[in-house]
Amino acid sequence: MLYRTVPKTGDNLSILGFGCMRYPSTRTGGVDEGRAIRQIRHAIDAGVNYFDTAPLYHMGKSEQVLGKALAGGYREKVRIATKLLHLSVFERGDMDRILDGQLSTLRTDHIDYYLLHSLAGASFERMRNLGALEFLDAAKKDGRIINAGFSFHGNAEDFKGIVDAYDWQFCQIQYNFLDEQNQAGTEGLRYAASKGLAVIVMEPLRGGNLAGRIPDAVQKIWDEAPVKRSPAEWGLRWVWDHPEVTVALSGMNDEVHIDENLRIAGEALPGSLSPEERMLIDRVRDEYRRLMKVGCTGCGYCMPCPFGVDIPGCFADYNTSALFPHDRAGKFQYIGHHGGLMGGKSYAGLCRQCGKCQKICPQHLPIPGLMKDVSKEMEGMMGVMVPVLKGLLWCSGKLGKVKRAITGETAHA
Repeated sequence: MLYRTVPKTGDNLSILGFGCMRYPSTRTGGVDEGRAIRQIRHAIDAGVNYFDTAPLYHMGKSEQVLGKALAGGYREKVRIATKLLHLSVFERGDMDRILDGQLSTLRTDHIDYYLLHSLAGASFERMRNLGALEFLDAAKKDGRIINAGFSFHGNAEDFKGIVDAYDWQFCQIQYNFLDEQNQAGTEGLRYAASKGLAVIVMEPLRGGNLAGRIPDAVQKIWDEAPVKRSPAEWGLRWVWDHPEVTVALSGMNDEVHIDENLRIAGEALPGSLSPEERMLIDRVRDEYRRLMKVGCTGCGYCMPCPFGVDIPGCFADYNTSALFPHDRAGKFQYIGHHGGLMGGKSYAGLCRQCGKCQKICPQHLPIPGLMKDVSKEMEGMMGVMVPVLKGLLWCSGKLGKVKRAITGETAHA
């Protein structure tokens, strides 16, 4: 495992961080706690020492599972990062109440890396007016938190303002080869590093979209590389090639992917990609931008929808259909996931254009308008196909098999 140093403290962090947003799931959709705990401990044994969680991940289960996993001496081997979501705060007292609850849930007396979560310009000003910076000072003084930081989903100018507003030890930004110019981007990455902040990168593989099923046009470009690597390895190496990056978070939930990431994290020194390899990645980036219809990362901040739409899920199947136009599985998956074939309905056509999701989307996507596009493209025959497919599946006795295929665990995240 390679490690990089937090400039202001000298703390050494593993370049691979374990993102606790996408634990493995059971067939009924809950967290597979036993498997998640085994995965976490395996990563620690292999040298990972940075674990990123939040109260809203897995509807409150993420912190609980991590707390359990760190029992038996594992807590002393790692740094815990968790977050204070600005939408949960209405007054100064909420901040202490939430932090104290997190300490209890995580079974610890301190948080190593504590973030004001999902900030942009207006949300930061609101939190500052509520006393968030004074709260951080007090919590650091009494030892409940060690390092203060923030995660960001806004534009580069707002990002610089937040960096300059407080003596942060670190920040967290979305960064991958598709997002060089989005949100904080490369400009923000370099600015934060110039101010002495450790930079934690989230979504290095765009929620797994850069490492799962690869479009033929993209794979042809990867196949041109003299050194053969998986798409996940290319994406992670691109992030770690930047010396300003301290940690890249991966939402790992499969043992094979964890071991692959561990191997890469033992090799990916900054500046190790050749100019020719970087040019190859640029070509892949351009091809993805040509093919994709929606820049959704699957973060789930837009959820729950008051009308039952699975917004990230609809976008994922919509993009899959666009990236693989000759594979009909995308639309069948959409019907299985959202049309009521396997349970409740969560399709895009349920959207009532309330706009609640758009206001809190970190990617600033025009979600209500995009839902109309998804509905038009994906739902044309759904009303007929769902009852027909239900009948066929029940008659053939294969509903359970199809359900497991459709609701199986996510790919490399």
